[in-house]
Amino acid sequence: MANLNSVHLMGNLTRDPEVRHTPKGTAVCDISLAINRILPPEQEGGERREEVTYVDVTLWGKTAENAGQYLAKGRNVFVDGRLALETWEDKPSGQKRSRLKVVAESVQFLGSKPARGQAEAPAESKPANHKRQAPAPAAQESKPARDPDLDAEPEDIPF
Repeated sequence: MANLNSVHLMGNLTRDPEVRHTPKGTAVCDISLAINRILPPEQEGGERREEVTYVDVTLWGKTAENAGQYLAKGRNVFVDGRLALETWEDKPSGQKRSRLKVVAESVQFLGSKPARGQAEAPAESKPANHKRQAPAPAAQESKPARDPDLDAEPEDIPF
């Protein structure tokens, strides 16, 4: 029988990301998402109800570093990952405890640009030591190369 362990979540961060490093130097970041669901009114004329689910998510490597650098409480994100069962023994009571959490494979930063004073997320991951080049003057700008398989100019495609 085939198995599938895949989770897709979209929600808002409930706190600032917490980044730490393993002894070998790999970045690990824990975030918590609040995911809202609007429920229909129970009866005619009733009020709309909202249900909130809180989910803990762990990020690893470069994804963890980017989250720690660019995300903050309240930011909207999309997480693609998998469920993982975490088990431990509670020291005061000696009971075995467990919980399900999400281990992220990828995270997309959503919503508007960060407020003034926050760092802006990169369009794509680049090495930290890259140098920003000044944009070319308008007179020297060239159109993107045209794909011969397209009937329209790339700028005319609506997506």
